[in-house]
Amino acid sequence: MKKRVFIKNAAVLTCSSLVLRFAGIVFKIWLASRIGAAGMGLYQLVFSVFMLAGSFTQSGIPTAVTRLVANETALGSRAGIKRIMRAAFFISTALGAVTGIILYFFASPIARLITGDSGAVLSLKIIASCFVFMGASSVIRGYFIARRKASPGAFAQLFEQAVRITVAAALLKVFIGKGPPVCCAAVFAGDAAAETFCAAFLYFRYRKDSSDLPEGKNSYEKNPAARIVSVSLPLAGGRYLNSLLRTAESLLVPHALAVFSAGGALAVFGMIKGMALPILFFPSVLLGAVSVLMIPEMSEARERKMNGLVRSCAESILAAGAVGGFLFSALFAAGGYRLGALLYKSREVGFLLTALAPIVPLMYIDSLCDGLLKGLDQQKFTFRVSVCDSGLRLLLIYPCLTRFGINGFIGIMYFSNLFTALLNSRRLIKISGAVLDAQRNVLSPALCAFGTTLLTKVFLDFFALSDLVYIILLAGISIPLYYALVYRLGCMQSITAGRIRPLKKYAAKRATVSLIK
Repeated sequence: MKKRVFIKNAAVLTCSSLVLRFAGIVFKIWLASRIGAAGMGLYQLVFSVFMLAGSFTQSGIPTAVTRLVANETALGSRAGIKRIMRAAFFISTALGAVTGIILYFFASPIARLITGDSGAVLSLKIIASCFVFMGASSVIRGYFIARRKASPGAFAQLFEQAVRITVAAALLKVFIGKGPPVCCAAVFAGDAAAETFCAAFLYFRYRKDSSDLPEGKNSYEKNPAARIVSVSLPLAGGRYLNSLLRTAESLLVPHALAVFSAGGALAVFGMIKGMALPILFFPSVLLGAVSVLMIPEMSEARERKMNGLVRSCAESILAAGAVGGFLFSALFAAGGYRLGALLYKSREVGFLLTALAPIVPLMYIDSLCDGLLKGLDQQKFTFRVSVCDSGLRLLLIYPCLTRFGINGFIGIMYFSNLFTALLNSRRLIKISGAVLDAQRNVLSPALCAFGTTLLTKVFLDFFALSDLVYIILLAGISIPLYYALVYRLGCMQSITAGRIRPLKKYAAKRATVSLIK
């Protein structure tokens, strides 16, 4: 039964994520056509401040809620779950209110810091209203993930995206032509409306679901607020410091690029952050959904000392990340220029997609390992890795970008993703006892992916095809050939059987592998 619930939730999250990401990419393509690359650069600068302030609002609390509610669910404690949620609501909304007030009253100096003028003031004041609702929404999402109910959060995100796009598009229609600052403010007004409606929707769903909780009599957390703080504080520290460093990075990149080339630095920044990277991350929808769902699974398995289940899940997730990552890395390498021309009518974006394609497997593996490690109480380790990575990136940006320009940024991306992926995957393998085969899980998928896409590309290049037809045929021919090859070579065995066979083989055993705290 539990397996069916997991598969259902994975399907719900995957479908909703596909719709959300597709809608988001379409909206960004449309937005870029309206406000240009420079406008997208301004949007990304303000958005970096938005994410920094949002990290103070959420502070690792959703992950703490997921873990604690999952534990209380295992104990059957309804009262414990409600105490946890009350404490989480209080902490998150208080943090959101303080963050919003500070951002509103200090909008002018912050705007001058990030852009050199007051053009971003209105956008900053608008997003200041989001954080109370953002915090409440994140707490409820954590609750539903722990309850193995993905549909409320998925529907809320779909509703949120619909409101965001509708409001932003309507306002842009009115204010288009009034300059990037006003247009960016219109987009962030859509964000504010979306966060408000999403929080209201999730709260009503939470009230209904919590009334149906079974009345358990087992013991529960006596001091949930302290427990939430103890679990979320390492995550919060990581988010705070990492967000601060990434925001500093976002502010430094345009300045460093401007030193290398006098003009167009903000436009290049917009192409990197607002155009290329969302496309590269789009195919990771399925892996991201599974990673989120695995947090309560891993946490509960760890609490029950089911080390074999932890091992089998880690093996399966890592194998899936490698198989999917190498495929899309090869597709972006073969069709990056065509894709950039198709979506943005820009060879520069196509160059970025092609140049960054080899790090796609590292990006996906790192994202998966980060989620699984948090489910295994390894948030302190992920915090250290994240801080070291952000600090190194920040140190490298100015010397690399001022000397090598955009090529220097690409080099930093390679170093950063290799650094974090190696450390996080090594840690996950160590604490889970996962056993991976280098040939079956790395070498074979990589050779199959680049071999099939290269042959397909050589074949398609003989024909005069439009960009759209070229991309469709490249994916339509390469993907079936690739999966047929990796299946034949046994690369899919640890994925297809990883969630079923190990349950019988390992889960009931007390494996000798210790889960390091």
